[in-house]
Amino acid sequence: MLQFFKFEAEFVASLRCIPMQVRYKLDTCGIKLKLQHWHTFSTIQRQKTIDLPCTTSEEIKYYRENLRSQVFQNLNTYPSDLPIDPNPAWMQTDIIPVSVLQHAQELNIAIAITKWQNLSPLQRFALIKLSTSDHEDNNFLPALQEFRLIP
Repeated sequence: MLQFFKFEAEFVASLRCIPMQVRYKLDTCGIKLKLQHWHTFSTIQRQKTIDLPCTTSEEIKYYRENLRSQVFQNLNTYPSDLPIDPNPAWMQTDIIPVSVLQHAQELNIAIAITKWQNLSPLQRFALIKLSTSDHEDNNFLPALQEFRLIP
C-alpha cells in the first residue's frame, strides 16, 4: 500500500504530517496516534510506520504492538485506543458516506456511485477523512481531482 497522494506532496518529503496510508493503518489497528507522537518519531521510525504491512490479522496485531512500543519508547506513555469498525465505510462500495456527499455538494459536485465503487479502499478512506476533518478541508477538492471524480 505504499502510496502517497499528490495532495499530500507538500509534506510527504519531510513527513511532518501523518500520511493517509498511515492514518488508514491506524484506523485498521485501533490506535489514536497524535501529531505530537508522530513528531517524536525519528525518520527511521516514521519510515517503518509507513512500510510495515497492516492487512492480515497477524500484521495488524504486530503493527499495533510495534506502534504502541514506539510511542512508549519516545514518550513513556501509550497512545489511546480507537474502536475498530468491523465494517468501515471505506470498505463499503454500495453507499457513499453522507459526509463525502455533503462536502462534494458544497462544491457543486456530484459523485456517481460507479465512480465511488472504482476507488481503492485507501482512496475512499482519504475522501472520508478529508470530508470530516476541518484542518484538511483544502485537500478535499484536490483529492476529488486526483481520484478523477471530477474533470
